[in-house]
Amino acid sequence: MIERLERQLGKEKRDLQILDAVIREHPIGIVKLAQETDVPQHKVRYSLRMLENDGLIEATPQGAIPTDDIASDVETINRGIDDLIARLHELESL
Repeated sequence: MIERLERQLGKEKRDLQILDAVIREHPIGIVKLAQETDVPQHKVRYSLRMLENDGLIEATPQGAIPTDDIASDVETINRGIDDLIARLHELESL
């Protein structure tokens, strides 16, 4: 169970790393994202697909760009991470 959670956290961390690069460097393509993040291209492609499905980025002919309301989305993500951390601390006390 812990291994599965660790794998999922690794994927989420990678997605956030890719999202951060898109926000900073947009428009940005897969090759440059792989270079900027040191993430293999096939994993960058997967993360981009997940981020697009989540409505956080858009694909353009020039590369990935963040959606217009990305600042609000990032705030929501950060609040969610803070909530998860609090819940994990609660689990530690059990």
